[in-house]
Amino acid sequence: MESKANATSYVPKSKPRALLEVLAVSTKLGLTSFGGPIAHLGYFHEEYIRRRKWLDERSYADLVALCQFLPGPASSQVGIGIGILRAGLWGGLTAWLGFTLPSVIFLVLFAFLLQGFDISSAGWIHGLKLVAVAIVAQAVLGMGQKLSPDRNRATLVILAASVTLLWQTAFTQALIILVSGIAGMLVYRSQAVAETPGLDVPVSRRFAVLCLSAFAGLLILLPLLRQTVAADGLALFDSFYRSGSLVFGGGHVVLPLLEREVVPAGWVSEADFLAGYGIAQAVPGPLFTFAAYLGAVSHGAMGAMIATAAIFLPAFLLVAGALPFWNALRKSPKAQGALAGINAAVVGILLAALYNPLWVTAVLSPADFALASILFLLLVFWKLPPWIVVAAGAAGGTLLGFL
Repeated sequence: MESKANATSYVPKSKPRALLEVLAVSTKLGLTSFGGPIAHLGYFHEEYIRRRKWLDERSYADLVALCQFLPGPASSQVGIGIGILRAGLWGGLTAWLGFTLPSVIFLVLFAFLLQGFDISSAGWIHGLKLVAVAIVAQAVLGMGQKLSPDRNRATLVILAASVTLLWQTAFTQALIILVSGIAGMLVYRSQAVAETPGLDVPVSRRFAVLCLSAFAGLLILLPLLRQTVAADGLALFDSFYRSGSLVFGGGHVVLPLLEREVVPAGWVSEADFLAGYGIAQAVPGPLFTFAAYLGAVSHGAMGAMIATAAIFLPAFLLVAGALPFWNALRKSPKAQGALAGINAAVVGILLAALYNPLWVTAVLSPADFALASILFLLLVFWKLPPWIVVAAGAAGGTLLGFL
């Protein structure tokens, strides 16, 4: 493990200067990081580790492993963690703000455009829905190959997908993740765990416990308050906070949770939901900023702010709360086994989302299937940037409107 002196040698003497540095670099990443969570981690490595050397390679790998273990948006959590290690808790908040704000602004503007011009039935909007089908199919393929390589985990994938489709309630995903974690812990508990170096964290364990307590307390209390206090803002905050708290596996997996929160409630139509999800693929930054679009469509500018804060708050609380304890947790075979089971369940939940709501609402004809297949080909085999595929989908949807 690195000495504390060595770990803090990356930090400038002036804390305001450190915060400004974090803001500048994270904003640059927020404007240029296309391609989803895995690509974001590559951008982070290039900018934070190779160019600026704010962390060493081993500490960065350790931080990435922690954020993969926690629920929430993994790439955003890595950015928050780097900000905390660089400039304390305010550094974590600053890193999140810089990385998130550019895509929030773009998606809110798109939400107002969608409403102001009544373009929800346009051909290019249908093309964006087909883009969403192709992108989630790509995510299912990639995550399935990585996270369910054996018979046991493949079985968990299919069981999780089946239960998600057959039992569609607000608590299904949480129950699937819990049961899969227990199953993984039992099946893989005897696997060896490699020795890894630890992280020196400028957060006390006492404060970490407060963060974890706040995370759990809000998760329990918000639904109860929602039942007793009739306030749209509270209902919105509760829906997005729970969605951000119960998602393992990154941005795409939040799709079914958000769909069940906003569409049945009448806040956002199915067409507007899928159109926004499609356009969210074309902007840089974290996919969780899709929440800003949904908040803007349903409750205007204030709704966008509430939804964005609510869906990312669990990520901040969990990173700040888990960092001081991660060194011990990583040495536990049972914890690593539980993570293996949870990751397999995540693939199954995403597979279910590929079918419903994406496939059943977007692929309505042979021509739709053909366009979705072409978009999948461009993503997976031609490896074109997502923004090009989004543009191709919009153009293809427009052409389908003339057939």
